[in-house]
Amino acid sequence: MRREDLRKTAHNIFELPQTGRADMRVPARIFADEELLEAMLAGETLVQLANVATLPGVTDFVCGMPDMHEGYGFPVGGVAATLMPDGVVSPGGVGFDINCGVRLLTTPLRRKELGDSATALVHEISRSVPSGMGREGLRLSPQELDGVLAHGSPHLVRKLGLGLQADIAHTESGGCLPGADPSKVSQRAKERGRDQLGTMGSGNHFVEVQEVDEILDSEAAAAMGLFPGQVTVLIHSGSRGLGHQICTDYVRVMDQRLQHYGIVLPDRQLSCAPASSPEGRDYLAAMACAANFAWSNRQVIGHRVREVVTRLFPEVRPEDVRVVYDVAHNIAKIEEYDGKRVCVHRKGATRSFGPGHPEMPTAYRGIGQPVFIPGSMGTASYVLAGLEASRRRSWGSTCHGAGRSLSRTAAKKQIGGAQLRRDLEARGIVVRCPSNSGLAEEAPFAYKDVERVAEVVESVGLARRVARLRPFGVIKG
Repeated sequence: MRREDLRKTAHNIFELPQTGRADMRVPARIFADEELLEAMLAGETLVQLANVATLPGVTDFVCGMPDMHEGYGFPVGGVAATLMPDGVVSPGGVGFDINCGVRLLTTPLRRKELGDSATALVHEISRSVPSGMGREGLRLSPQELDGVLAHGSPHLVRKLGLGLQADIAHTESGGCLPGADPSKVSQRAKERGRDQLGTMGSGNHFVEVQEVDEILDSEAAAAMGLFPGQVTVLIHSGSRGLGHQICTDYVRVMDQRLQHYGIVLPDRQLSCAPASSPEGRDYLAAMACAANFAWSNRQVIGHRVREVVTRLFPEVRPEDVRVVYDVAHNIAKIEEYDGKRVCVHRKGATRSFGPGHPEMPTAYRGIGQPVFIPGSMGTASYVLAGLEASRRRSWGSTCHGAGRSLSRTAAKKQIGGAQLRRDLEARGIVVRCPSNSGLAEEAPFAYKDVERVAEVVESVGLARRVARLRPFGVIKG
C-alpha cells in the first residue's frame, strides 16, 4: 500500500476508495495522523484492512483505528460490519482472545496518602491474582463452567457471591452476551478454560494500580466517580485458553467450508461463513460463551482486587471499590444502525456509544459510554467518553489501546527484562512479573504514543478525553 493510494477526507481521516482494488466491496476508512499513518504503511496493516473490505456482505465501509497494526487476518484495530442475516461472520475479525477487554475500578484512596502501603497494595494484588502461563484460578465443575458460559458474570454474583450487583450494571451487555450455547464449545476448549477463571494470563495482559493524574472533563469525571490523586485499578484480560481454542476450532471449520459457500478470499486467515449458516450460527453461539467467560474472568479478578483493598484498608467498604465500566475489545455483536441490522466485528476496538444510548447505565446516559485507552507500563492511560459521531463514522467504535509499534522479539532485542524492571522502579513504578522475558516484550517503547493516539480519537469525534491515569504499580504475567 502506498501513501498516494489514499485520499485525505478530513482532519486525521484517510480513505482507500472502493476502486483502490478490484475485489473491494466497500471503501476503507483510517483514523490517524501522518506519523501514525506512516507506521501503518510500513507493513501489511493497510493491506489487511483492504482485505477485510472484500468480505461477502460487508456494508458501507470498514475502518481502522489509530492504534491499528498487523494481526491474524484482520488487522488489530479493525472494525467491519456485515449485513444480517447472510453477511459473513469471521473468527479472525474477533481474534483468538475473544472478549479480551478492560475493567476500571475506582477506590476512595488517594495516592499521596498511601505512603509505604502503595508497595503492599501492589504486592497483595499480585498474590491474589494468578498471572502467567499455566497458573490456576477457580477450578469449576463441568456444570459450573457451563453456567458461566451460558450466563456470564451475573451467574458468579448470583450463585457464588463473587462481586456486587452494581458490577453487572456497569459491564457491557450486563456481562452476558445473548445466544450463548455451551454445547457449541468443544471439550478441548472447556478443558483449557476449566481452571483459568480469575487469572490474568501473559502477554500484554495486566493489572495496573494507577493515580488519576489529570481531569480533562470535570462533568464526565464526576459521573464516573473520578477525582485528582485518586487510586484506581485497571484490569486487562480475556477468555484465556478457552477463547483461543474456540477461535482455532471455528477457523478450521470455516476454512473447510469456503468452497461450499462459494467464498473466495485474498487471505485464508479471513475464513468465514454466512452468519445465517449452521457454521456461522454455531460460531456466534460459541463466541458468546467465550465472551461470557471473559467478563466472568474480569469479574473474579475485580473481586479479588476489592478483597485486597478492603483487607489492607479496613475503612474502605466493598461498595466503595466501584466498577466504572467493563468493555470488550475483541468481539462480534449484532447491532442496528439506521434500520440496518449488522454484525459488527471489533478486533482490538471497543464500543464508543454516545450520550443517550439505551444500552448505557443511567449514570452515563448524559455523558456517553466510558472508554479506556491503556498505554504501556511506563506511560499514561486515558479514560474517555463516547460521542454520538462515532455511530456514523466508525460503527460506534474507537481504539482499544496504544497499539504495538515493535514486535515482541524486536522489543527483547533492545532491552532485557531485569534492566526494564530497574528503569521502571527508578521512576517509582512497582513491578510484579515472574518473567523478565515477558516483561521485556511489553517495554513501553514497543507501543505507539498513547498521547498521540488519544488525541486522534478525540480530533475525529469518536470519544472525548475525560481523565489521564498514571501507573505506580504494574502486575504482569
